Amino acid sequence: MEDTGSSIASNVARAIVAALDWSSSPDARKSAVSYLESVKAGDVRVLANTSFLLVKKDWSSEIRLHAFKMLQHLVRLRWDELSPTERRDFASVALDLMSEIANPCEEWALKSQTAALVAEIVRREGLSLWQELHPSLVSLSNNGPIQALLVSMMLRWLPEDITVHNEDLEGDRRRLLLRGLTQSLPDILPLLYTLLERHVGAALSEAGRQQLDIAKQHAATVTTTQNAINAYAEWAPLPDLSKYGIIHGCGFLLSSPDFCLHACEFFKLVSSRKRPIDAASEFDSAMSNIFQILMNVSRDFLCKSSSSIDESEYEFAEYICESMVSLGSLNLQCISGDSTILSFYLQQMLGYFQHFKLALHYQSLFFWLALMRDLLSKQKIVGESSVNNSSSGSGQANSEKRNILSFLNDNICSSILDICFQRILKKEKVHPGTAFFSVGALELWSDGFEGKGGFSQHRSRLLELIRFFASYKPLVAATKVSERIIMIIKSLSPPPMPSQELAVLESMQSTLENVVSVVFDGSNEYGGSNSEIQLALCRIFEGLLQQLLSLKWTEPTLVEILGHYLDALGPFLKYYPDAVGSVINKLFELLTSLPFVVKDPATSTARHARLQICTSFIRLAKAADKSLLPHMKGIADTMSYLQKEGGLLRGEHNLLGEAFLVMASASGVQQQQEVLAWLLEPLSKQWTQPDWQNTYLSDPTGVVRLCGETQFMWSLFHTVTFFEKALKRSGIRKGSQSLQSSSTSSAPLHPMASHLSWMLPPLLKLLRAVHSLWSPTVTQALPGEIKAAKTMSDVELTSLLGEGSSKVTKGGLTFADGSMLDMNKEAFAEPNETDIRNWLKGIRDSGYNVLGLSTTIGDSFFKSLDVQSVELALMENIQSMEFRHIKQLVHSTLVPLFKFCPSVLWCVWIEKLLHPLLVYTQQALSCSWSGLLQEGKATVPDNHGIAIGSDLKVEVMEEKLLRDLTREICSLLSVLASAGLNSGLPSLDQSTGRVDVSSLKDLDSFASSSMVGFLLSQRSLAVPALQITLDALKWTDGEAVTKISSFCGTVILLAILTNNVELREFVCKDLFSAIIQGLALESNAIISADLVGLCREIFIYLSDRDPAPKQILLSLPCITPQAMVAFEEALAKTFSPKEQKQHMRSLLLLATGNKLKALAAQKSVNVITNVSSMRPRNMASAPESRTEEGESIGLAAIM
Repeated sequence: MEDTGSSIASNVARAIVAALDWSSSPDARKSAVSYLESVKAGDVRVLANTSFLLVKKDWSSEIRLHAFKMLQHLVRLRWDELSPTERRDFASVALDLMSEIANPCEEWALKSQTAALVAEIVRREGLSLWQELHPSLVSLSNNGPIQALLVSMMLRWLPEDITVHNEDLEGDRRRLLLRGLTQSLPDILPLLYTLLERHVGAALSEAGRQQLDIAKQHAATVTTTQNAINAYAEWAPLPDLSKYGIIHGCGFLLSSPDFCLHACEFFKLVSSRKRPIDAASEFDSAMSNIFQILMNVSRDFLCKSSSSIDESEYEFAEYICESMVSLGSLNLQCISGDSTILSFYLQQMLGYFQHFKLALHYQSLFFWLALMRDLLSKQKIVGESSVNNSSSGSGQANSEKRNILSFLNDNICSSILDICFQRILKKEKVHPGTAFFSVGALELWSDGFEGKGGFSQHRSRLLELIRFFASYKPLVAATKVSERIIMIIKSLSPPPMPSQELAVLESMQSTLENVVSVVFDGSNEYGGSNSEIQLALCRIFEGLLQQLLSLKWTEPTLVEILGHYLDALGPFLKYYPDAVGSVINKLFELLTSLPFVVKDPATSTARHARLQICTSFIRLAKAADKSLLPHMKGIADTMSYLQKEGGLLRGEHNLLGEAFLVMASASGVQQQQEVLAWLLEPLSKQWTQPDWQNTYLSDPTGVVRLCGETQFMWSLFHTVTFFEKALKRSGIRKGSQSLQSSSTSSAPLHPMASHLSWMLPPLLKLLRAVHSLWSPTVTQALPGEIKAAKTMSDVELTSLLGEGSSKVTKGGLTFADGSMLDMNKEAFAEPNETDIRNWLKGIRDSGYNVLGLSTTIGDSFFKSLDVQSVELALMENIQSMEFRHIKQLVHSTLVPLFKFCPSVLWCVWIEKLLHPLLVYTQQALSCSWSGLLQEGKATVPDNHGIAIGSDLKVEVMEEKLLRDLTREICSLLSVLASAGLNSGLPSLDQSTGRVDVSSLKDLDSFASSSMVGFLLSQRSLAVPALQITLDALKWTDGEAVTKISSFCGTVILLAILTNNVELREFVCKDLFSAIIQGLALESNAIISADLVGLCREIFIYLSDRDPAPKQILLSLPCITPQAMVAFEEALAKTFSPKEQKQHMRSLLLLATGNKLKALAAQKSVNVITNVSSMRPRNMASAPESRTEEGESIGLAAIM
């Protein structure tokens, strides 16, 4: 028998070597792996004996390691095949292995695997085996540092299935393991403390005697023991960690340079343990002990001068600060009853916040944010009466909040605000030597500061903290921000001033805006309008306002900043309107002080500043609300005067007009109508003239001529953009409500409704003319500069390629009158080409928006326009449009048009506009997706203008354009399936899982109360829409499928509710099959649950009326008749949709041999460890899965 065992062991050893030897032939490796698998699956006793033979020292390390893995496999998966006696013998042999391998010459990996094996055995056998092994483990650990290290390793591996997610240990087994380990803690924790104490002392002692080798062995044992302790820190009861000395021992290690970082990890873990609601005094006592330990360490660090601290100490301090933040954010209640400790803790956290090291300040910022969020979350509704009437628990919590707030005195608030003001700047923006900026000792945020997110995110956190303190201490915040701004203004160098000083000035504008918006947000009344606090606040901001009004700045950059400071005071002016007149006069003074020259590069900053002053009027109108109403006539007179004198460009006039509309909106519809009449009447005289329409819009050559008339071209643009602003700023639109019942609504007529009849017809002609430039016959005859203008701008290309910010506003375009500037690369192109490109984009952007917004203000749009004119303008050249333009048209115009079209007009409007769109996009998308999936390249019609040789960039851009349009079309179908547009559809009765056949209706009966019902009743619409649905399920775009799934659901519902045979056959055969194919794509994992739900609805409600669903399931490769019968029986036993979905999911996985990647991917989503690491890691998002070239898609891949 021994010879047989040795022979098998030799064969296994040779197989291991062959399997690991990459110089072996593939067939040899495959054969070796197959043999090893047969041994692992064979007789369990042969597997055990063979593996124990191969872990002996006689074999190589590779063979021994593999043998240990085989033993662990046996314990984890085949342990129950051994008898109780065999399991005890197995455990005894494994424990003997630990003694044998405790040798300095043995590799660390072998020691680790031995310890892991013993831990696995204990986990499988439970508490009883632990109690048997405990004395032996204690005895072994007393034999020396290496033996102690092995015991610590074993203790480290013991709770592995608690701290690391393991799918095999869900439910009862995990709970049993946790219970057993918790009951064993009185043995485990004292042993760990003993090992820690013993070997720390021994390591220090041996090092003192210069016995460095033995000292290293003890140090390794200390590190391993600390790692083991950390494995219990996440879940072991905190009182136990305190009771058995673990917290004390780890606290001692914080003073050791060699072991302090591992001890930091322990405190990071225990500090993150959130205080239970029903926490006992033992928990609070233990957590208070942790506070004391970390505060003592923090005190020693914060008292040191920066010159005596090295980088390793800063790293250590960052870990301590991180733990202090967790403590204060989650467990401050544990010390809130001790005023001395609480005060000391807050002072230390202030010390970290004020520290010159950015990393320490950054960490502490999270504490102050969490603290203020918690303390101020319900302070505004917590008065004496509410406390008295509340439960004792909430009353105590509010009392604790007030107690903590009492420690945040004016000095602390001032200090925090000071640091926020200074750290709101980047290092690259300000020079440390700036006279009024006392940050010479502060390490400011730099672009090289890694691992902390972006600066804009950090800046937003600082501003949030400023808002919290402004809410809690308004007088302090107002005083600090006002004093600092005045100090900066008085310290400025004479113009032209350095950019560093401008950066500081600009940073305080956002700070002022945040403070003022909080102090005057309407909820901080502080005892009424005449309270002392309000009067004091008034005096503070009046003083600041006077300083700002007295400034005589004329430099464009300074003028722009001053305008922003003035509009930042808008909320203050809302409550104190006496100063509004002087602010308005100052803004006009600033506007007229800037030069008025067109196309002069030297005045580009002045142009931008003028625009910003005009936008300040808008912001002021929003913030000051009704305070501006008495000044409307004065503003109007000044606008008229400036326009008459030629001192106001059209773009600037539009912005001031927009501000006027904002003011009017505060005084009701009547005022809006009067303002709109005043603003629109001059525009209508030019806009409705037939001469320019006949000259420029009657044929495509007219548009070419229009592009040569620079002044008139931009005049038209500004007219269209003002229409857009007027629609956005006036009236009250019901943006989320369909206007099907608008004819019976008693709501007042929208102020813009009467203007649509003259606004929209010329706009439709203009858009039709612009669209015609892309038709092939017209394109051939276009001048070169217009052809070039049709290509994408650098900004659009950059956005599509993901190489920079994708946010592009009209304010960033170069317009011929100079009213808006391009700060991007395209500004360096040929001026005329750039002007035309920007004009075309601007007309398209604003034109589409005007049409879309017009549909939302009632049925005036549908009554004032002829559908043929809209169809001609939007759909005549749909087949020549680029994907990006179709997406924009759908999003901005067609979605709101379909959404708000009254149901009585569906037959007039929907078919005319939806049919050409769906027909073309179905063909174009299908063609492009076919190229992408089969050849890896999506062919799109968009004119990108990328030079030859940039194939990769072109492929990335074209795929992005394809996915964008796909998602937009799917989103459109989702809108058509929304509840508001399908109010006539009843919900299914889930209690029976069946629909009475006698209650089925004709499809046409839903055509007037369901948009999808209407669509399906029109064959010309239904065919392309349903084909897009089928195609989208097969394309590798989970987001598109997410959008279209609701449309699928509504189609299925109509198939269930109606007697339409063709629709039922489509759903039962084509759609059911396509959904299963969609589940074969991993990209659909995010929507897999909904797709399974759709399969469930089809089968439950339609399989008794159509055999196709059952036939499709039976055609799947791994299905059996028995499985199908069991599935149907399981469905019959429950009416729970959730349980039925689970049955359907299980059947689909079984029937396809687990090849539905969407379901398999979803199953493995949360297999991730939760063991904290020493440093946070930045997780990059995984790239979207794509079907490999040549791989079959859908049912073909799983059959």
